[in-house]
Amino acid sequence: MNRSASQAVVSGLHSQLVLGRRLRVLSEQTLKLLPESGTVLDVGCGNGVISRLIMDSRPQLSIQGIDVLKRPSCAIPMDIYDGDHFPFEDNSIDTVMFMDVLHHTDDAMSLLKEAARVSRQSIVIKDHLCDSAIANRILAFMDWIGNRSHGVRLPYNYWTTEQWQQAWAQLGVEPDAWVTDIGLYPWFAKPLFENDLHFLARIPAST
Repeated sequence: MNRSASQAVVSGLHSQLVLGRRLRVLSEQTLKLLPESGTVLDVGCGNGVISRLIMDSRPQLSIQGIDVLKRPSCAIPMDIYDGDHFPFEDNSIDTVMFMDVLHHTDDAMSLLKEAARVSRQSIVIKDHLCDSAIANRILAFMDWIGNRSHGVRLPYNYWTTEQWQQAWAQLGVEPDAWVTDIGLYPWFAKPLFENDLHFLARIPAST
């Protein structure tokens, strides 16, 4: 089997065994951290499926997406942006969310500051904890499988727990919700691909 065929097989297995569950679980878990109603900005929204699932469950939420890359189709309204500045006024959005986006950027801190600028209530983040060389390799593998075929940048810019704590300090906030047992993967994959590698957090808008 050549390399292209191997990649196709791995991607196919990922779609069958992981992707559907991940979308469902992540939308359900994220919903718990969002307000009952209001406006949400989905930064790096991709195809918008997670946000669409959230809005289907909670129609009182209005979610707008922005991304640096336009997919062939998007399940929510979205605009292209420059990757640095959010095209919104200060304190104009209730909640900003980043779903596995910040590790695809070269300067995650600047995007967090942009989120703090435009959000009125909170920032919701799903991302990774990379506290060992093994964790880095596992995360890079998962990133490659999930994103390479979509043309997404893969700088593999994963932060350690200490770096996330430093980010909270720079923003002058602490998470008021923190979840690490998200349930993204089936039981047989969880020990390798989930434990201590993922988190879902909510931080209040800085005042």
